[in-house]
Amino acid sequence: QVQLVESGGGLVQAGGSLRLSCAASGGTFSTRPMGWFRQAPGKEREFVTGISGSGGSTYYLDSVKGRFTISRDNAKKMMSLQMNNLKAEDTAVYYCAAGRNYGSISPSSIYEYWGQGTQVIVSS
Repeated sequence: QVQLVESGGGLVQAGGSLRLSCAASGGTFSTRPMGWFRQAPGKEREFVTGISGSGGSTYYLDSVKGRFTISRDNAKKMMSLQMNNLKAEDTAVYYCAAGRNYGSISPSSIYEYWGQGTQVIVSS
């Protein structure tokens, strides 16, 4: 069983930056792909970015490429999302998720464990 806790959300002006963190505990971490999802009001949850267990492979939603950077520190069981040049359309609740052991980072992969979410509001 993996527990995930996000932090770092908040209110920021358009063009600003935020850094989200996800702390994991319990279970295995380094063998699991990790991902960030988001859900805006009235919209379905969408996959934003993912990173392989080793950190060597990443995947980004087209709309965040060049602005968001995902990273992980397996020794600390931490994952981060650096978000730069934020836009109003990035406003959402952001969720950290852990995939299955040795799973892929594809958006269609199964993510087994989820954090409670952290709110990001970008004012225009």
